[in-house]
Amino acid sequence: MAEGDMVLIALYALGGAAAAGVLGAGVLRAVRHRSTAVSLAVVAAVCVTAMLAGTLAVARAMFLSRHDLTVVTTVVAMAAVVSFAVALVLGRWVVARSAALTLAARSFGDGGSFAAPDAAGTAELDALSRELAATSAKLNASRERERALETSRRELVAWISHDLRTPLAGVRAMAEALEDGVATDPERYFRQIRTEAERLNTMVGDLFELSRIHAGALSLTRSRMSTYDLVDDALAGVDALARELGVRLVGEQVAPVPIEVDGRQMTRVLCNLLTNALHRTPADGTVAIAAESGADDTVVVSVTDGCGGIREQDLPRVFDTGWRGTEARTPPGGAGLGLAIVRGIVEAHAGRASVRNVADGCRFEVTLPRAGA
Repeated sequence: MAEGDMVLIALYALGGAAAAGVLGAGVLRAVRHRSTAVSLAVVAAVCVTAMLAGTLAVARAMFLSRHDLTVVTTVVAMAAVVSFAVALVLGRWVVARSAALTLAARSFGDGGSFAAPDAAGTAELDALSRELAATSAKLNASRERERALETSRRELVAWISHDLRTPLAGVRAMAEALEDGVATDPERYFRQIRTEAERLNTMVGDLFELSRIHAGALSLTRSRMSTYDLVDDALAGVDALARELGVRLVGEQVAPVPIEVDGRQMTRVLCNLLTNALHRTPADGTVAIAAESGADDTVVVSVTDGCGGIREQDLPRVFDTGWRGTEARTPPGGAGLGLAIVRGIVEAHAGRASVRNVADGCRFEVTLPRAGA
């Protein structure tokens, strides 16, 4: 057969198949919102029709006999029957797997956990199932965090109400005693009122600071400094309290590692940790602060006290808002905001705060990026 005849046959076949393909594309567009089984059946029909159209176009051009044309048509028809059957079986299988995945996703959307269907599906359905499972896990974790935060908020409101009511009741009683002239030592009453007012002011300040942290409105003014200077400032801030409580402050293992932080905020972090440690450590005990280079270009500043340790089940909650352990809801317990503020400030510096038990107490660690890391 000449090369020109082959080209002509190819063009006739292409024309017939293209006409069938255009018609099939229109049908597919019309049924695009129907079941996958319908779309697969249409695709099978388009394939067979395109082959038949091309064959018939070539047959007419080549002037095949009626017998030969009947044979060709019969072969194509049998192929069409098999193609339709396979397409319908495959379509029903895909639809069944999609329905099972839809049912599993519905229970997941109703607030439950997503459980992938047992039967295997197509690669795309399996990928979708894995994504839904991952999303379900993230949502469950988010729900747990939300419940924990809600519990923490309720506890904080209860504790703050108690802590505000106590000093206010005392101030009111002392003011009434002074007003009625029954105070035996007015000067002592004035000093006590001032002390309670300062305590209330500190509590309100902590609440305001914590609200800024939670709102993401904490403004940091970073500067390059040494951990030695940072620790020295913190020790100077709590030295008087340590002397009053009779607790030794030790800051001998402090490496002068460069960091880039907001000096005022990080000093507050260390002062909060040191103040907590001093209040929880018995008289004649020791509170040690240290600073050293950590792994992966980090700096670890730690405060170790002699509190006797924290219950293992309480360790994950230590930095939660309002947490105060098992101690009484009275000073020096405070409002349970100090450690929450510590975590907020440290995380704003792209660091992390942690705690673990040691021999005679617990060790709080603040991990920060090293300057230039």
